[in-house]
Amino acid sequence: MGEVAGAAGDGTPSWDERLGWAYGLISDDPDERAAALRRLDSGRKVADEAQARASDAWHAARALGLDSAAHWREPGFRRAREECDRLKALVLPDALWDGGRRGDGGTAAWAGLPYALLFLEWEARYPAEWTLHAKAWGTKEALVRDLAAPSVVRDPLVRDKLIDLIEIVVKRAHRCKDRVYVSAARAVDGDDLRGRLDRARRSDDPWARLHAGYVLWLLDRPELPNTRHVWRTWLAMDTAP
Repeated sequence: MGEVAGAAGDGTPSWDERLGWAYGLISDDPDERAAALRRLDSGRKVADEAQARASDAWHAARALGLDSAAHWREPGFRRAREECDRLKALVLPDALWDGGRRGDGGTAAWAGLPYALLFLEWEARYPAEWTLHAKAWGTKEALVRDLAAPSVVRDPLVRDKLIDLIEIVVKRAHRCKDRVYVSAARAVDGDDLRGRLDRARRSDDPWARLHAGYVLWLLDRPELPNTRHVWRTWLAMDTAP
């Protein structure tokens, strides 16, 4: 899954050093989750203030009439930007946004991969807390797409976690960007996933029956896109007398 613990070798704190506390966000213990949420809120406030300072420094540098390259090198703006980047790396979802930090190995070798999975698990298990404290629909969508890549799902830990997440998602009312999990389901298709989806389809939960049935139908039809038109077509078939 890529190196997670330990320093990066250049003095930069590791992901665990910066974000190990975030596992409290998915704890079964309400007190642990509350403590993690307080830390997140505090960290995001500080990061947002740093973002505002960096923006002010940007405009101040621009007022000097520098060319584009010199503008970015202007000492005041550079310091403000570096401090902003440092603080954003301490909170979610901001720490996940800089795709350039993934290196040449891409997502499969990304040291931040466990925290991408954590962010998605948090949204799946505690959606109200996620929405209140760190709502980022675009980040959710991008992470699921990235994790569904063939080179990434070869990792059994990623594959197993995605199957768990798909099972959770099909059992709830639809949330923004949940449709992207169909691509993940196709990436991890197999007996384990289909068994869970079949049990959900046969359950008493109407959301589980509806969503699991649709995903299973699409798994059997890999040529079909997961569009609103296809969803409405299947829905009409499923509810037809």
